[in-house]
Amino acid sequence: MHNTLPVAPGTATPVAEAGGSVDLETLEAIQQRVLWLSTSMIHHANRIRPNPTGLKVGGHQASCASMISIMTSLWFEQLQPGDRVSVKPHASPVLHGINYLLGELDERYLTTLREFGGLQSYPSRSKDPDTVDYSTGSVGIGATAPIWGAMARRYVQTTTGGAGTGRQYSLVGDAELDEGAVWEAILDPGIADLGEVVWIVDLNRQSLDRVIPKIAANRLEKMFDAAGWQVITVKFGKLLEELFTRPGGQALRTRILDMPNPEYQRLLRCSADEVRTRLPGDGPGSTEISGLITGLDDATLTAAIRNLGGHDLSALTTAYRQIDDTRPTVIIAYTIKGYGLPTQGHPQNHSSLLSIEEYASLAADLGMDPANPWGRFAADSAAGRRCASNAERLRRDPVQNAPALTIPTDIGRTPKGTATTQAALGRVLLDLTREAPEAAKRVVTVSPDVSSTTNLGGWVNKVGVWSAAERRNWFDDDRETIMHWNERPTGQHMELGIAETNLVGLMGELGATWSRWGQPLFPIGVMYDPFVERALEPWSYGIYAGGQSILVGTPSGVTLAAEGGAHQSIKTPSIGLEQPGCISYEPAFAIDTEWTLLASIGRLGRPDGTSAYLRLSTRPVDQTLAAVPTDPAARERRRRQVVAGGYPLIRRDGAQVTIVAMGAMITEALAAADRLAEQGIPADVVCVTSPGLLFEAVQARQGRGPGESWILDQLFPADRATPIVTVLDGHPHTLAFLAGINHVRSTCLGVSKFGQVGSLDDVYRYHGIDTDSIVRASLDILP
Repeated sequence: MHNTLPVAPGTATPVAEAGGSVDLETLEAIQQRVLWLSTSMIHHANRIRPNPTGLKVGGHQASCASMISIMTSLWFEQLQPGDRVSVKPHASPVLHGINYLLGELDERYLTTLREFGGLQSYPSRSKDPDTVDYSTGSVGIGATAPIWGAMARRYVQTTTGGAGTGRQYSLVGDAELDEGAVWEAILDPGIADLGEVVWIVDLNRQSLDRVIPKIAANRLEKMFDAAGWQVITVKFGKLLEELFTRPGGQALRTRILDMPNPEYQRLLRCSADEVRTRLPGDGPGSTEISGLITGLDDATLTAAIRNLGGHDLSALTTAYRQIDDTRPTVIIAYTIKGYGLPTQGHPQNHSSLLSIEEYASLAADLGMDPANPWGRFAADSAAGRRCASNAERLRRDPVQNAPALTIPTDIGRTPKGTATTQAALGRVLLDLTREAPEAAKRVVTVSPDVSSTTNLGGWVNKVGVWSAAERRNWFDDDRETIMHWNERPTGQHMELGIAETNLVGLMGELGATWSRWGQPLFPIGVMYDPFVERALEPWSYGIYAGGQSILVGTPSGVTLAAEGGAHQSIKTPSIGLEQPGCISYEPAFAIDTEWTLLASIGRLGRPDGTSAYLRLSTRPVDQTLAAVPTDPAARERRRRQVVAGGYPLIRRDGAQVTIVAMGAMITEALAAADRLAEQGIPADVVCVTSPGLLFEAVQARQGRGPGESWILDQLFPADRATPIVTVLDGHPHTLAFLAGINHVRSTCLGVSKFGQVGSLDDVYRYHGIDTDSIVRASLDILP
């Protein structure tokens, strides 16, 4: 026999609280139904729905159960229409159950958990059919998203309006706090003023495999407090709190607080007689504890040991009403994993499933029919009326998209002299403020303390730095200070600490404002390219969740010769090739940077939009080598080619080999072509700007994708098919597929080992991407 969601004595009537009364009897009925629905969704997916493959479906009934009271109290007592909630991944069925009771989810979806086209394994903004505020599922990313969502909401409300007000809640499992990205976010000084951020920690003391032996709420409290957060701890429910007032109560309280986690968890699996033996222990106060519990009947004793604050609706409501909106808040709620289920407290209950018999027993306890599990409350019942009124109270107006902005495609300038693609980034942003000021107002740049070294100084000076409140610039009268750090709520540059995961998390939320409030922003994040890999997972997850942004990696490659192998990126070109929902570019010239950046901005903030990744370089390049056509029509043709993935830079009659180069390697490619010509071997040179787009064109030509293939005919026409030598400052396999376009022989040059410190010539020679290596490879591949 198991005890399902025990109710403390005296909680069946409304209880007065600060700010109003709470109808606990109705809330109790609702949370019992949410427990049933979430358990039933997982049960149906694993026990009822046909599974011809025999593969595990999975689900987390215990993880759902520990969140039932927290989420019931939050949705049916606390939330306002402008609030948004990030739900811990394994509690997604609880969210769907609540949405179902609120009338936001059709009954037919309840049988589709983890089914193709149905309810997702974890909450998904883009794939679930009901309201999901934040996509979660990758540890730490969904937990921190509301922090960046709060910044994005404030920015939109300050600059364009329309975002309203609202708290940003994050429901976090205690094991998720092991993720380093969580503490990187909590400690960032920029969030100290975000009073709308509220975290609720489900402190059930269990991870996937075990009871966590030394997790301590007081340590977590101190860590959050040191970061400037308000800390509210909800340890015990009403029944235990009442027992603590009796003789021996303080000894009982001390015993429970000092008890090791595994010992406490073991008590949850004990009968009443075993609890009477184990609970007093053999330390100070054991006699007093024995005397106290002797007077309790078995049902009260077993209910008391389970009466933690995270399952007490009254205690939770009281905690929510203590939130201080002047700073971030964390509510640490003591819970039991699997609360109310026969698996509660079991050390391996993380993925365990109720048996058919256990499910039937749960149905009997809750008064439900296992053969017809999806019933809603009667419309004229107290719970039915509460669901209807809550649905009306939380209803949000449909998002109205702002009118589309015109983004220029070509500023019209032709760069001269020597320049870098990195420097071109800042120049284009400044040009945009003059050529398209309304569009430029939507640009938000983000960086982790590298603004000046990535050439954003001029932009920052012009648009200012975002801050929740205006701050005085104490260096504004210092003539030797070149970069002006003027902080104000309307600033368009956001600078975080040195934590790349924070940066891309913020980019994802800034890039989702078009779908949240109908106000598109154009977020551009800049970081050193070697650290793109560190930020890749949260950035990718942001794209998955609908956040459209531009990530700029600069400086890049072994071209960053003097910095050595630790700062020389190798794999990032192929990351851009492979990342879904993203178009990658590696421009060779400043004009290429302008065209690709403007095109990337033009794809942001719309339902069919995409993100972009630009890999830039600090290598100075002679801009006349770009040979930009002077004829307007020819210039536009070049621009279209650049944006589509590449362009022919040199065409020579009777070409015997084609050199295909990308980014910083264009200088060596052109020099190699000249040297081959001196030997009587004409060579074409093709500049690739986006291997990903060219690969999509290949797929489209084969009927495997929806794109267009015209760019292949212009770069690699069949009547000019020759052996190919590809070269890039990155892994050589990135361009290896190009040989398959015309089925020609190929040699792929690039970087496939860790870098070295040295001069540019020495480093290029070491990796075999220098001019000599290109010439040798071209001679070797000739028939």
